[in-house]
Amino acid sequence: MNKPIIRDTGTLDGVPYVRLSDTGNFSVFKTFDCGQCFRFDPSHREGEPYAVSGVAMGRHVTFREEDDGFTVVGADEKDFHTLWEKYLSLDVDYGEIDLAVISALDEEGNAVMRRAAEVSAGIRILRQEPWEALCSFIISQNNNIPRIKKIISALCENFGELTIDGRGKAFPTARALADAGEERLFELKTGFRAKYIADAARRVADGELDLDAVVRCDSYAEAEAELMKIRGVGPKVAACALLFGFGKTEAYPIDTWMKKVAARHFKSGPDPLKFGKYAGVAQQYLFYMERYMGGGEM
Repeated sequence: MNKPIIRDTGTLDGVPYVRLSDTGNFSVFKTFDCGQCFRFDPSHREGEPYAVSGVAMGRHVTFREEDDGFTVVGADEKDFHTLWEKYLSLDVDYGEIDLAVISALDEEGNAVMRRAAEVSAGIRILRQEPWEALCSFIISQNNNIPRIKKIISALCENFGELTIDGRGKAFPTARALADAGEERLFELKTGFRAKYIADAARRVADGELDLDAVVRCDSYAEAEAELMKIRGVGPKVAACALLFGFGKTEAYPIDTWMKKVAARHFKSGPDPLKFGKYAGVAQQYLFYMERYMGGGEM
C-alpha cells in the first residue's frame, strides 16, 4: 500500500493546513456520511469541493476533497502523522481488506459483497476516542442522526472544554458528565438515555470501567461483556462503540438496515463470522449499499 504524500503545507487565515495526495480511494464524503460519527457537518460553499468540519481528538478540523487527494485544515504535518493519519485509517491497506471481504462468502454472497465494495469504495473506519464513541452510541439508541447530533452538541456546549486550538468545544470527559448528574443530562433532552449516560460516565470516571483495558482485550466477547455492564448497553450499542472507538473491526452491528440487507440480498445470513477481523468493514459496505441502492433515508 502507498502512504499518503504531503504535497503542500501552510496557513489559511492563520490556521495551518496540510494538502495530501496518493491517499488511495479515500473519500471524505463517504467516510463522514455513513453514520459512524456525529460531530461533523458539510462546510463547503456551492461550487466548492466537498468538505466537512467538526471537532475530533480535542481539535477543530476540516477535511476537504481535492482532485488528487484531500486537505486537512487545522493541522500541520506533525498533527497529520501523529493524529489524523491514524484517525482516518490511512495507515491501513483497504485494498487487502476489500479482497478479504469479497471472497469471504459463497458465490452468491461474494457477488453481493463485490457490489457493496464497489458502491462503498472510499469508506474508512474512523478511529475515534473510546469514551466519545461509547457515549455517542448510547445516545444513538432509538434516535435519528439530526437528533443525535443536537444532543451531542448540547453536551459539548454545556460540559466540554475548549479545544486545543480554541475554535470549538471538545467532547465532555466522563468526569464532567458524571458530575453533571442524571437530572441535568435529562434537561438537555436526552430522554430515557440520561440514566444510561450517567451510569457510563460514573463507571468510567471512577475507574470501574477501564476503557484502555477494553481496547487491549484480545477477545471480542470479553470486550463486549465489559461494555454491556453499563445500563442500557446491549449488543448493538456495544458493537458500534467497539467498531468505531475501540479498534475492534470484527464488530458487526445489526440494526434495521442490516436486517434489510439480509432480507433483500441473502437467502440466509450473511454470517458475520465468515468475515473474520474485517466484519465491521463488510458491515459498513453493506449498510452504505443498502442506504443508497435501497433508496432509504436515515
